[in-house]
Amino acid sequence: MHHHAYLWTGPKVRFDDEALRRPPHPDPPPAGSRPELIERYRLVAAEFRTSDLPPLETAYWLVKPRSLVRGSWEEAKEAAAWLGERLAEYAPRFAAEHDRDTARLARLVDAAAERLRAGADISYGRYLERPSYLTLALVTCSPNRALPELPCPCA
Repeated sequence: MHHHAYLWTGPKVRFDDEALRRPPHPDPPPAGSRPELIERYRLVAAEFRTSDLPPLETAYWLVKPRSLVRGSWEEAKEAAAWLGERLAEYAPRFAAEHDRDTARLARLVDAAAERLRAGADISYGRYLERPSYLTLALVTCSPNRALPELPCPCA
């Protein structure tokens, strides 16, 4: 088992486009569906795997381009350390003052290490200076507990 890291920052309005953050339904709209529904399905089917937008289900980071992987580690503690470094890096820009509390951030990192050791995925999101948003994710791979059929991006 190992862990991959992902980071995304961008406009909150883009992050809120949930259709592009979920995999397309396995069945396309039936013939005769409204043209806008068919076009939206085609857009999602074409862009979900290639988009840098964070998926709604953390495990789906594994189907995104390998170039989006920010780091990979065998040890949960090392992956959690990356998370801690990113939180410290972005904390001065967090919109909410309580999110900047260093003791709180340290507890998040400790909890992340425990969850990763248990095979879970980690996903944190924080508002930055409005209207920006930050997401950090650590995804367990080989296999992923939530979606074991997903391939490792580094295989």
